[in-house]
Amino acid sequence: MQKEKRKQSKDEEDDSSSRKRRKADLSKPVSFISTAEPTGARFPSPSNCILIHFSHGDAQLQPYDKARNAVALALSPVVRALIDPDGALRDIRDLDSISFSDWFLSKGGTRMSIQRMWDPVAYALGFIDCDNISARCMLTIFSLFATKTEASLLRMLKGSPDVYLSGPIRKYIEDKGGRFHLRWGCRQILYDRSPDGEILVTGLATSKATDKKVVKADAYVVACDVPGIKRLLPSQWRESKFFDNIYELVGVPVVTVQLRYNGWVTELQDLERSRQLRQASGLDNLLYTPDADFSCFADLALTSPEDYYIEGQGSLLQCVLTPGDPYMSLTNDKIIERVSKQVLALFPSSQGLEVIWSSVVKIAQSLYREGPGKDPFRPDQKTPVKNFFLAGSYTKQDYIDSMEGATLSGRQASAYICDAGEELVALRKKVAAVESQESAKSNTVTDELSLV
Repeated sequence: MQKEKRKQSKDEEDDSSSRKRRKADLSKPVSFISTAEPTGARFPSPSNCILIHFSHGDAQLQPYDKARNAVALALSPVVRALIDPDGALRDIRDLDSISFSDWFLSKGGTRMSIQRMWDPVAYALGFIDCDNISARCMLTIFSLFATKTEASLLRMLKGSPDVYLSGPIRKYIEDKGGRFHLRWGCRQILYDRSPDGEILVTGLATSKATDKKVVKADAYVVACDVPGIKRLLPSQWRESKFFDNIYELVGVPVVTVQLRYNGWVTELQDLERSRQLRQASGLDNLLYTPDADFSCFADLALTSPEDYYIEGQGSLLQCVLTPGDPYMSLTNDKIIERVSKQVLALFPSSQGLEVIWSSVVKIAQSLYREGPGKDPFRPDQKTPVKNFFLAGSYTKQDYIDSMEGATLSGRQASAYICDAGEELVALRKKVAAVESQESAKSNTVTDELSLV
């Protein structure tokens, strides 16, 4: 009896320490998973990649490929970024017109390196492969990782983004007096022209169910994805090259699958441990693979345990299917069947575990396709309409189409608004005058019609 109590106490202690480790250990290099070596080969940030190719004995790349890979990286603008970050970014922007594959192969890299290592990274960054992604996109990330030490860490939210990311931002804004009009859809940008022909936004037409209202402000910021901004912009504005360029950007389809198991899929060392449900076990990391249609995935029960670890249940794999095109027409059941088989191929030790819950989310247009030559079409946050600004990760900034890019675009938009403070005050009077003239015309027409 005493032995059983001691064992129970030890299990509880291990469980407690395991939870603490999961909450604390949120910064780590990524892991590559291969059917040839399902042990989780760990790759740090790209700034260390040259050394890792020679020192890491994984099955992703052969020594010849590692050496050629290292040479290509050594000849890249990433090296210049270590001493001249701004100059390196200028060089990288000039490489937007070619694909990463073309650039990499021209520097001595091998096709095997692309297929086994860089394609999974490209799929994770832009949902397209190295043959179709701009060299600017990939090298921008490498450069940032090399020069910004805080960017070289992988950080995962410990729970739901609504609680740990957007929730705190919303609270901060509300504490400062801001207001959120949730579930009110923006249906139309209302605008008029001043006597000198200048376009001025006069309001945003919004609706919720059958309710409608017009929101008026001194400055208007529209933060959308590419499909959203295309739907919202007035068609007449396409006469301006600035706005017409946006229609050159196209979204990429992506499918996200979640699978909940009755055990721990990524526990590779201890079969008995993978079957118990007393505590989480497995690879607590963001995972990449060249051997499945989901090149990037993670066990959320391990990486983000606050909301996704459920006592008595096992792994919650979140798999991002890229490219998503082949899956868009399939039923959810068919998608789950295919993904489950690929999970089993990557983790043979998960044989016998069952999927007890699943979810499939299809997005026809997600990130914009960061193909060669597309960067010039990204709009600035400041537009030709002086009281109208753009935000969103598709707008021009030096991060890629990502959460970080969206955040930076918002900062740049707010900076433009602050700089235009006095001009916006003058525009307020101009808008009021235009609206007053329109109102007077409307009243005159009404009177004439009533006389008739």
